[in-house]
Amino acid sequence: MNRLSFALARLRRDEGKLAALSVPQSELLADYAGRSVALIGNARGLADARLGEMIETADLIIRINRAPKPFAHSHGTRTDQLALAVALDAAKLDALQTRRVLWMSHKRKRLPWHVANRPGFYLHPQADYERLKTALGSQPTTGAMMIDLLARSDARRIDLYGFDFFATLSLTGSRTAEQVPHDFNAEAAWVHALIARDPRFRLHSHG
Repeated sequence: MNRLSFALARLRRDEGKLAALSVPQSELLADYAGRSVALIGNARGLADARLGEMIETADLIIRINRAPKPFAHSHGTRTDQLALAVALDAAKLDALQTRRVLWMSHKRKRLPWHVANRPGFYLHPQADYERLKTALGSQPTTGAMMIDLLARSDARRIDLYGFDFFATLSLTGSRTAEQVPHDFNAEAAWVHALIARDPRFRLHSHG
């Protein structure tokens, strides 16, 4: 697909053509099989912790959206995969040196060509988004979608860092919980229920 046909497919919300640019979900899940995965949320409180060294021990590190890394001692440095629901420019993506970019947003019109055209690009299915939205009763965060995806993988261990469900707001913005379209209480309850039944998950406190 060239850039023009991509723009037309995006404008027409042609899910079939857009999905043809993506690796299959099975290939993405195979990345996680048997490995330890660190998923890094963007809670401001993580910047006050010293978890960077622990993060770096993971086989695979996944960051979210703008992937803030204010300090190596709090966040580590590697970005093996980037889960996006916002458009980042190509220079920022190149600087992160990520091996795979995942477009998690249901908003296809925001998907940039330079993201969809990257090797190993993954487009998260609309059906998965809708299923989780129904379960939570509101639009899921990028982090929640990644947790859901990882829960369906054969990862050996899944460590969650920088997730406090907006208690300390986000490193990448100033909006409050009331100003974003997510139900953080519902997400917190959902994540804690998942942890209770799936021993692979660990939620690391940064308080």
